[in-house]
Amino acid sequence: MSVKVRIPTPLQRLTEGKQEVEATPGSIIAIVGELDGRYPGIAERISDGGKIRRFVNIYVNEEDIRFLKAEETVVKDGDEISIVPAIAGGCF
Repeated sequence: MSVKVRIPTPLQRLTEGKQEVEATPGSIIAIVGELDGRYPGIAERISDGGKIRRFVNIYVNEEDIRFLKAEETVVKDGDEISIVPAIAGGCF
């Protein structure tokens, strides 16, 4: 049983260049901890003090976790997680 986690390009250096990894179903914050066990340093870039960083967007099956239960959102077998760093900027 596993879930797919899509890794954004800036974090792929931590996942040995992998664009997608698998994790055990559970809460988002537990999955971040599991990934950090395999890919040290990833948790500190995604979370701080058990909370997902403000500038990191996480989607479960294309639904923003901020509109679910945030980092306590439970992910089931077969679900897909996308980690998307926020992008700011532009011109007028």
